[in-house]
Amino acid sequence: MMNAEVLAFVLYFVLMLAIGVVFFFKERGAGEKEYFLGGRHMGPWVTAMSAQASDMSAWLLMGLPGSILAFGFGQIWIGIGLALGTIANWVIVARRLRCFSEAANDSITLPQYLSNRFATKSLTLQIICAVIFLVCFTIYVASAFVSGATVFTMVFPSLSNQTAMLLFALIIIIYTFLGGYKAVCWTDFFQGLLMLCAVLAIPIAIVATQNLDVSALETVYVNAKDGTQYAFGSSLFTSSWQDIVSGLAWGLGYFGMPHIIVRFMSIEKPSMVKKSAIVACVWVVLSLGAVCLIAYFGRMLVADELLPAGQQKTIFIVLARKLFPAFLAGILLAAIMAASMSTADSQLLVASSSFTSDIYKPVFRKNASDNEILWVGRLVVLIVSVIAYMIASSKGEGAQAIMNMVENAWGGFGSAFGPVVILSLFWRRLTYKGAVAGVVAGALTDVLWYLFLSASTGVYELLPGFAVGMLVCVVASLLDKAPGKEVTDIFDAALSKYND
Repeated sequence: MMNAEVLAFVLYFVLMLAIGVVFFFKERGAGEKEYFLGGRHMGPWVTAMSAQASDMSAWLLMGLPGSILAFGFGQIWIGIGLALGTIANWVIVARRLRCFSEAANDSITLPQYLSNRFATKSLTLQIICAVIFLVCFTIYVASAFVSGATVFTMVFPSLSNQTAMLLFALIIIIYTFLGGYKAVCWTDFFQGLLMLCAVLAIPIAIVATQNLDVSALETVYVNAKDGTQYAFGSSLFTSSWQDIVSGLAWGLGYFGMPHIIVRFMSIEKPSMVKKSAIVACVWVVLSLGAVCLIAYFGRMLVADELLPAGQQKTIFIVLARKLFPAFLAGILLAAIMAASMSTADSQLLVASSSFTSDIYKPVFRKNASDNEILWVGRLVVLIVSVIAYMIASSKGEGAQAIMNMVENAWGGFGSAFGPVVILSLFWRRLTYKGAVAGVVAGALTDVLWYLFLSASTGVYELLPGFAVGMLVCVVASLLDKAPGKEVTDIFDAALSKYND
């Protein structure tokens, strides 16, 4: 039984590595823009699937269904917030950012775009952004390593957690290091398809083969280890207003997610964004909806097995093995790996591109060749991976602690960059000083709220961080002198291209 499961697992990883090797040989001699942005030649399907796959980490298959299984309907508000945020991001930001990033001196990173948008030679904003990226993305990648190691050890019980984590990290490093943006996008494309098929397969199989007892939803389970009580609730509105508001606030994070919005910059033509948006929005609604059903059905099928032991995050794995033959179960388990890998590879690449484009080249090596930048970028991929591995190793199997940090990083990105991105695309009066002030204010508010007010208020720090960041951007810009003609010309040129 396990042999077939292992075979499916191995075949999946061979495919991912093969994609990296193919693009390494195909793109040899290509420059910085090709490695980090695919030369702006990505089609609508690859762009859409890559964006969504890089967004949804193993949290989609482990964290969210596990949380709903344990704590009930109220946790679905996070999924609703993320679905609404995804749709809003594609509708409001995607096409505009594609046009504006090209008009702003063909920018290939978010910090570079924000600086070029204001036609400034100041490196302040670029450096601030790049530092935030490096810190937060390193933690994100560490969380992916932990998630990947968890699944690896379930498929290969003889492996230690450290060995499993190392193998998982090496696979991601190899295809990201070799293939660059196109390899990441194409692997994410296949991984996104696999994730969607996996989350749809389980609820369909349950409906087709299982007898469900709705009365089981009324059972209150108790964790044998810490005494936590798990009640499911009766409707979406059994949660507190804080949980509802905080869940919906997750959607605001999308406007500032560098590894997601960089996909908008890379699509071949602005006209292709509409098709990408449809694909992406259908994907996210189906995926999040299916995950909620997995948890709902799982409460009736496996809650008595998982909740007393505090193993709710393994619900997808347990159901996959329960419902499908070994080989198919192995493919479904590979979907969890796909979720972790598709997020980690994107974050590695964005962290790398930000360092080379926003710190290394403008600060240390202004005349660096494209080839030099490319290899420095690859070196950064390696360094960030090593640091992330060290962080993940120090956490052992403490996936929850890592997830908490990821939650905080999501809030930090959304608070710091979300307001600035939106205003840069829609408000002609926004100034460089206003953008810098907004980024700093949003990030600081997020951190301070988390440290001192999050526990007492029950409100996710992203909401006040985003609000303060937006307010400071506007006020600081209005107090500053109006942008010059060069800046407004960039805005007008981008808007003209958008309206074509």
